[in-house]
Amino acid sequence: MDSEKLIEEKVKNQRSFFKKQHTKNLDFRIGALKKLKKIIQENEKALYEAIYLDFKKSKFETYATELALLYHDIDEALYEIKSWVKPQKVSTNLLNFPGKSRIYQEPLGTCLIIGAWNYPYQLSLAPCVPAIAAGNTVILKPSEIPSNTSALMAKLINENFDSEFFHVIEGGKEETQELLKQKFDKIFFTGSTTVGKIIYEAAAKNLTPVTLELGGKSPAIFTENCNLDVCVKRMVWAKFINAGQTCIAPDYILCPENMAIKLIEKIKEYIGKFNYSFENDNYVQIINDKNLERLEKLLDPNKIVYGGQIDTSSRFMEPTIMFPVLKTDAVMQEEIFGPILPILTYKNMDEAISLVQEMEKPLSCYVFTNDRKVEQKIISQISFGGGAINDALMHIANSSLPFGGVGQSGIGSYHGKAGFDSFSHNKSVFRKYNWLELKIKYSPYSNSKFKWIKRLFG
Repeated sequence: MDSEKLIEEKVKNQRSFFKKQHTKNLDFRIGALKKLKKIIQENEKALYEAIYLDFKKSKFETYATELALLYHDIDEALYEIKSWVKPQKVSTNLLNFPGKSRIYQEPLGTCLIIGAWNYPYQLSLAPCVPAIAAGNTVILKPSEIPSNTSALMAKLINENFDSEFFHVIEGGKEETQELLKQKFDKIFFTGSTTVGKIIYEAAAKNLTPVTLELGGKSPAIFTENCNLDVCVKRMVWAKFINAGQTCIAPDYILCPENMAIKLIEKIKEYIGKFNYSFENDNYVQIINDKNLERLEKLLDPNKIVYGGQIDTSSRFMEPTIMFPVLKTDAVMQEEIFGPILPILTYKNMDEAISLVQEMEKPLSCYVFTNDRKVEQKIISQISFGGGAINDALMHIANSSLPFGGVGQSGIGSYHGKAGFDSFSHNKSVFRKYNWLELKIKYSPYSNSKFKWIKRLFG
């Protein structure tokens, strides 16, 4: 069977299975989540080995940045699911007296989840957790770029779950295009803005709701009164973990003109202390030759003040600092998604805010300051998906904070209850009692009824 017919059949079977109402059963959902967790736990060794082949990513970082987050998401869903699915009582207005109003959480149906390559386990499986918890069937299309992790996820899921409920379809552009021709009830995509637009266009043909987790150039704004040592330590960790291949990594730094040299020296100090290398289990490869070549083209040798070394044979790119950088430089024209850190300066905070505002809305924004007025000024004037004050990346670890972008950096959000909501429909139901029937809405109309209608709606 060719891929087109196979994909069409898988989607058709999932839609048929969903109509049988099995996934709406709470015990079914709980059982599926527990099974998913058990599969991950029992195959941790294989998961570590596969991602090492793709990235040279260590066991420590794989657990800390991928598996631990998945375990947390599953455990939270299992703990909260009974409250999430419980119909919500809401107030009923006087016009509808006597009666009661409730909101029911209804699964959307058959969902397509398209994962990203940079955190292949977390960004593929994390959206599956709320999709399952909400009572949907799921087709997962992991990124084909890290081929070993993609193959392993397909093996583990397809051998342990009924394909009518939860199934992985591997492949590249052709398979993705075939999937997008099918009618889904929800599409969840993590990846680039360019591909996100293609997903959105395809979804529009069937009026399919989407969640798009995209990216952008996320700024790290430093002020003179920040705790420089602590803030730089946190920022350097956030920038260079996964070799900068993180959608919410600090993309560039904005700092006061008279602070730049001091800041650069502190960044160099912490890059040196962390001693990034494959051997130290704290650094990974650039995912492929194509991305390594792209990153190399962003470098301006005249502005490299630290790093810049590349080993094409091992796809290693040294943590690199560029200064002074202008907003017109090549490195500022696209999301870097790698271990290059450009530093720009500003004369005053209004200038810094204006520079960020001139670009597309970023997925994240990080502010390093002890000035609460500056903090609030940036939060109120810069639109961004989410962020942190005096830290970076760590907001993603709090599932009480919905994670998502705005504008070009994404549509919709997930994590925790927000994830459950993104795969659910709020079905509003009003129940009217029969022991009283007001005549006001029925004809014949009168001036008296008109006055009462104005009062009730007023």
